[in-house]
Amino acid sequence: MKEALRDSAIPADAIQLLEDTSREAAQQMFRLNGYLDVLIPRGGAGLIRSVIENATVPVLETGVGNCHIFIDESAQKQMAIDIVLNAKLQRPSVCNAVETVLIHQNWPYISELVETLHARGVELRGDSQLASSYSFIQQAAEADWSTEYLAPILAVKLVQNVKEAVDHINRYGTKHSEAIISEQNDNVRFFFQAIDAAVLYHNASTRFTDGEQFGYGAEIGISTQKLHARGPMGLRAITTTKSLVYGTGQIRS
Repeated sequence: MKEALRDSAIPADAIQLLEDTSREAAQQMFRLNGYLDVLIPRGGAGLIRSVIENATVPVLETGVGNCHIFIDESAQKQMAIDIVLNAKLQRPSVCNAVETVLIHQNWPYISELVETLHARGVELRGDSQLASSYSFIQQAAEADWSTEYLAPILAVKLVQNVKEAVDHINRYGTKHSEAIISEQNDNVRFFFQAIDAAVLYHNASTRFTDGEQFGYGAEIGISTQKLHARGPMGLRAITTTKSLVYGTGQIRS
């Protein structure tokens, strides 16, 4: 990285590596006001929470990703299956992978979806109706709805309508990335308006929540807070502004 800075005529020492990774060193860094402008924690929920609770330096929160996909009654069969497979299996260990799929109870292709997931090696944990209908679906515990698995494990649940899906997401979601697969514009509009998340998708995989995919360059993190940046962050998100005012003697009246 330092070589890349030199090649770009940027001081190589703009990047520093802290070799002391002890908890004590981290705690000291959290309080280096005047030396550090911002902390951006990347890692598990425990690390992020520790930084938020202990730092006096401003923090850009990069939240964990308990991402959801809601398959509406009108969802196209192959589109829904392809999106879920991509969101779960392309890279299961990243924060924009889907962890829970909510399925409209009247969607005609429930069996095809869960059987395809099972055949691809996904461990399914479902509500009581799904667990009793399919021998390969385990009964989900309450904790499953709020778990970021980061593995080929998926929670699945049947819902009566888009409102029930939205209520579930707003209860268990982490304000990261949420998707709806639907051909009903009114349901899509309601989903987008009612859910508080950094990125919302219609008929697309949650895996696109990424700085490079959004055209921001190398990703710094995915912010789940509202100030001062939200969603995928590139370098521009952590730069600030300076106002340069050229006058000819103006005074304020």
